[in-house]
Amino acid sequence: MRVSASGSSRNCAAQVRPSDIENPRQAFLRASVGGLFLHWGLRTAPAHTDCGAWEKDVTSGGWTPDYWVNAARKLHAQYIVLATFHSRLGYARPWPSKIPGSCSTRRDFLGELITAAKAKGMKVILYMTDDPQWHDEGGHEWLDSAAYSAYKGKNTDLTTRDGFGQFSYDNFFEVMDRYPDLGGFWIDNDNAYWESHNLYAQIYQKRPNYTLSNNNEDTLIMDMISNEQKTGMTPAYDYPQAIYTAQPRLTEADFKLPSTGAWWYDGSNPTVDRMLTLGRLITNAGSSVKALMAETAQVNGKFPANQADFNNFANTYLDRIWESLHGTEGGGYMYGGLQPGFWNDGAHGVTTIAKDDPNRQYVHVLTPPRTSTLRLRDNGYRIASVTNLRTGAPVSWSQSGGTLTLTGLGDWDPYDTVFKVITAGRQGIASGVEVTASASASGHPGSAAGDGDYLTYWDNDKTLPVNLTFDLAAAKKIQYVGLNQREDSVAYARSATEQSARIKDYKVYLSDDGKNWGTPVKTGRLPSARGIQSIDLTAATARYVRLEIDSTWAASTDTTRYRRLRIDEAWIGTSNATPAPKGRP
Repeated sequence: MRVSASGSSRNCAAQVRPSDIENPRQAFLRASVGGLFLHWGLRTAPAHTDCGAWEKDVTSGGWTPDYWVNAARKLHAQYIVLATFHSRLGYARPWPSKIPGSCSTRRDFLGELITAAKAKGMKVILYMTDDPQWHDEGGHEWLDSAAYSAYKGKNTDLTTRDGFGQFSYDNFFEVMDRYPDLGGFWIDNDNAYWESHNLYAQIYQKRPNYTLSNNNEDTLIMDMISNEQKTGMTPAYDYPQAIYTAQPRLTEADFKLPSTGAWWYDGSNPTVDRMLTLGRLITNAGSSVKALMAETAQVNGKFPANQADFNNFANTYLDRIWESLHGTEGGGYMYGGLQPGFWNDGAHGVTTIAKDDPNRQYVHVLTPPRTSTLRLRDNGYRIASVTNLRTGAPVSWSQSGGTLTLTGLGDWDPYDTVFKVITAGRQGIASGVEVTASASASGHPGSAAGDGDYLTYWDNDKTLPVNLTFDLAAAKKIQYVGLNQREDSVAYARSATEQSARIKDYKVYLSDDGKNWGTPVKTGRLPSARGIQSIDLTAATARYVRLEIDSTWAASTDTTRYRRLRIDEAWIGTSNATPAPKGRP
């Protein structure tokens, strides 16, 4: 789809303030579950080399913006990303442009799409590339340097990064002038010309409501980073295992719905793997990651039959479980909620937690257990009731030892069995705990792991072994240690340089005076897995708890993550949660 560029984006980070990580302009993206990604341009099969001929065939073929908007609604997407000004699609601009240099249409396809989407409460985001290297893709020259040079009154070679940077820079401003209702820009990589001219700061100043997304590179001035087509996870649908950017940073997973083929229509009609696609959508929702689903629009805007069929299927399938996806955050992370991931007997799935009521949660079983029983960590929540979301039928359950157990299960949905869990708050979490660390990076002290603020975190300054010490102010029963590690690395060993910066080997000590620790009461190894991790103890009584981290999962070849550890929040459980009294909440 896209080819990485060499332009550095690091200088832009200095232009953004930490408070911009959560900005009001991001509200529609944060409220979204996903978007529809469309690659559609001159090289859409059958390919055109003449801009006018392509536009004529688009119109005569019956293109309408409503078809795309309706398709997005069937997928339950809240926004559309249009990739036409794309390095491998002929650099076409689907709007009437006064700036010569590449294909520009007379008909305002972009404007029509923005208007149609707005009528349905959706937004359109425009893809912009920085990369001229495909200027002669397919043996045809797609860029007109002579025309642009005459327009600017100086010689400019659009096939160079600097020259194309100027051309694309001008187009950003033309689009901003024409389309105040545009949702923003989805930017493929970066360009030194943009950086040196403070493009992003100017966009935010000129259009404060626009958002900026960036492909594959976590550039801080952007509102969102999109992670493109990650594979290699087990299960294959569990896309978030490859996400390396920690919440509350806006993140997006960008993947194709057709199982094979190009990102754009290449004349084929590949199948859509329903389990893979729905699994990706649901696991992303279960990690507060936005799912950007790519479909291959034909010249006339229609989708090949297999994709159109999937859209119709998704329309009704997602309707029945929509309350568990929309208006929720991923469970088992910084927003709270039951434990996601690998459960008993081969089961796997995610949990979600309602934004407007943290006592309303959902368990999504994508891979069912081999038995009729499902067990998952309750993370301190008192369970009040469990029902099957689709049928409303009550589910048999019990709660003890920090675990919610569902029994008598069967009739698993082939893609996602959803259980609605009503809770009555959390129980047994120690308050007023002081947390200190034996080593910390500047600005990230041990106290940040116990301040109740997920915008702060403790950083061990790549020091191992390292200790976190909890002072409970008085002797209390110690049932478990809860850990929310920062999700800033992948959760599987994709390569020697992309591994997990999470706790591996540990020891736990208890003390009455904070001086004499004796032998460890627990030693063990935590998994390289996402979500809250818990270390269960034997409910001894003590005032002080010390967690010693001896190693992390990243190998020495991974110079960025080796020995690195960051913890958003850590806490002491003084007791396991018990079921809520009948009739509550």
